[in-house]
Amino acid sequence: MKIDSTTDQLVAAAELLVQKCEQLIPRLIAQTIVTHATNPLDYARQPHQKYLAMIGEYSPDTILLGMNPGPWGMAQCGIPFGATKVATELLGIAEVEVLQPNGMHPKRPVVGLSLERQEVSGTRLWGALAERYGNAKEILSQVFIVNHCPLLLLDEAGRNITPDKLSGDAVNGLLQACDEHLKQVTEIIGAKKIIGVGKYAEKQARNVFRDYPSTTIEICSVWHPSPASPLANRNDGADWRANFYAQLP
Repeated sequence: MKIDSTTDQLVAAAELLVQKCEQLIPRLIAQTIVTHATNPLDYARQPHQKYLAMIGEYSPDTILLGMNPGPWGMAQCGIPFGATKVATELLGIAEVEVLQPNGMHPKRPVVGLSLERQEVSGTRLWGALAERYGNAKEILSQVFIVNHCPLLLLDEAGRNITPDKLSGDAVNGLLQACDEHLKQVTEIIGAKKIIGVGKYAEKQARNVFRDYPSTTIEICSVWHPSPASPLANRNDGADWRANFYAQLP
């Protein structure tokens, strides 16, 4: 069956990535230090699909590419680089259900959109976008924020494990599925530029589009807004915002 609308194509691409990830999770746990792996594209499907509907309506042509969810951001609200107040107050995504995922780490419970704790990286990134563009419509008319890998990956102690710290056949399969998804969504929205939030994301984008002419898709990176990054904290964040704004459309 032909899928016509941009939103429907984005939802279908996300659902395909969910299926591939669900097949890989048992192998990831068996082969790596990851003990708990959950997928917000699955259990937080409702808010995520509302976000995709906004992208379909506003038609941005720049992708902001992150690495993977954190336990207090996208893992709670289904929005890439999200914090719960970003989802409910800035994007207006509320009164939707976030399910309890299978395999959830007991030290990192999923509360959903009512979580009081706000994820710092997401608050910084979306806050800077709001400062630059204004409301949700103006932001999402310019940028589509996507995480390369949708899985929250935790070790036995509940520490967040980023994909660059893992190796093995299952990880290679996961990265291939994520690469294919990035290529899909780039083609669906007709993206002209991909901005990696951090060097890892830029590297993944360059790998996916290494055979594309550089005139087709511009790829670059900005500093990651993590509070653990000295660059993000320098001059009370002013240097990070300047670095970020320099690459935005």
